[in-house]
Amino acid sequence: MYDVIIKNGTVIDGTGTPRKLSDIAITDGIICEVGKISDCANRTINAENKIVAPGWVDIHTHYDGQATWDPYLTPSSWHGVTTCVFGNCGVGFAPVKKGSENYLINLMEGVEDIPESVLSEGIDFSWESFPEYLNALENSKRIMDIGTQVPHSALRFFVMGEDGANHLSKPNAKQISTMTSLLEEALLAGALGISTSRTTKHKSADGNLIPSLSADDKELAGIAEALKNTKKGLLQCNSDMGPGEMELLIQASKHSGQPLSVLLIQYNDFPERWRDTLKHISEANKKGILTTGQVGSRPIGVLMGFNTSVNPFSSHEAWKKIKHFSAKERNKIINNDISIRNSLINDVPENAHTKWIKQTFSLTYLLKEPLNYEPTKEMSINSLASKFNKSPWEIILNHFISSDNDEFLMHTFENYTHNNLDVIAEMLESEHTICGVGDAGAHVATICDASYPTFMVPFWSRDRTRGKLLNLEHLIAKQTLKTAQTYGLNDRGALLKGMRADINIIDYEKISLTKPSLSYDLPAGGKRLIQKSNGYNHTFVKGIEVSHNGEFTGELPGKLIRGKQSIN
Repeated sequence: MYDVIIKNGTVIDGTGTPRKLSDIAITDGIICEVGKISDCANRTINAENKIVAPGWVDIHTHYDGQATWDPYLTPSSWHGVTTCVFGNCGVGFAPVKKGSENYLINLMEGVEDIPESVLSEGIDFSWESFPEYLNALENSKRIMDIGTQVPHSALRFFVMGEDGANHLSKPNAKQISTMTSLLEEALLAGALGISTSRTTKHKSADGNLIPSLSADDKELAGIAEALKNTKKGLLQCNSDMGPGEMELLIQASKHSGQPLSVLLIQYNDFPERWRDTLKHISEANKKGILTTGQVGSRPIGVLMGFNTSVNPFSSHEAWKKIKHFSAKERNKIINNDISIRNSLINDVPENAHTKWIKQTFSLTYLLKEPLNYEPTKEMSINSLASKFNKSPWEIILNHFISSDNDEFLMHTFENYTHNNLDVIAEMLESEHTICGVGDAGAHVATICDASYPTFMVPFWSRDRTRGKLLNLEHLIAKQTLKTAQTYGLNDRGALLKGMRADINIIDYEKISLTKPSLSYDLPAGGKRLIQKSNGYNHTFVKGIEVSHNGEFTGELPGKLIRGKQSIN
């Protein structure tokens, strides 16, 4: 007598091998049998004509704060994610000295666009050391398993204070030794690794570059030493990948004897640089240095609207007169008051904000249903303005007031330099890449890419019309077994006997995304962009159903992951 049997499903098991019609039996949260099963169970689910796949393992999230107050970890739990990893990009909330919490909040607000008011109200900071932070996370129930990494910038600031943030001095030998010891302590307590940021895009809310940016080879060697001494964890990095960068990171990983995982992104200013990064990744693997590139599945899209963090009209004087009205009242004013309308379109102030907005028009598109994440060049704001002989500002304004709901532009900030997703296809096809960069929990009113696991399945295997389709088994492996194994989570990510029963049962014909919208459900009434899904019939976390046809069951079986995991 099993706990659950899933019958007649089309099983795509996460290993990349071809799909097969099969049954799956579960007891005590573990997959007991895969094949034709005739025994009985307390519950039997008929999965005929459905895809049965592992739960998604999202290794690039920023739930460092949200995990302390939100047991459901939305939006990820709306998208079949059963395990998430945070502490990415060198930012997080431990270790932290009493009285310096605001610095880490300011840093997270700037780097990941999570408002200070949300973090200050939501986080209780009942910890100081990283092991204490893990204990705080462990004390809460939640819908999915979570794991976290030590954020380099928090560690650096903890050890060096202001000297670690102002980039005026390097850590001395004693300070590097202290970082090594603290990282060892965190890894032994269960941290999955350490993350660092080496990109000039990452700044605190008050405009200062992220502390870890100026870490040199000696400091990275100190980090690598902790990984080497404990034989635990990996090094994760977000970098601009300028000359010599990959060599430096690979050298640190080689010294540690532990894996390296870097973000692999196409930057508009350097559209071919990612190829050099991928070449370094391939060469490192040939030398036995386990290295992966974390890739996206669609453009990194900055959503702009009247109420998002980036509003094209926010510096217009006419906007300041109407911004406090409701959407319905505001639209009525714009439609009826010709002076307000003309001012929004024609009286464009000359400042840094509008200069940047105008520069985006060639890679910015109207986001409307049916959702199109691979729009053509002819669909850009500039092209539409030329086609209809109108100002780009008028095109945008007409779109924003086309309904009383929030309407958005999508600026393809990265991964879309050539107005198509061919580069993403190449990245996804590489044997050395895994899925990531969704940034769930971050950029709350700017980017809405946490839905990428749901997007990837139908778009790349079923719906894409402007280029090649990819093998579904390959895609699913990219965000299940391969992401899990990268972080040493060897007990999940595949539907094999003895593995955890983290499972999605999917209606492949219906799996899709809803249109993004704004919600005001964060602490302190903070706003965030959300995007839900269709097509998930059942999601199981360790054999317990947590979601049924898009609705939560109320079960909260998720646990804190401490370190590397293996099959019991």
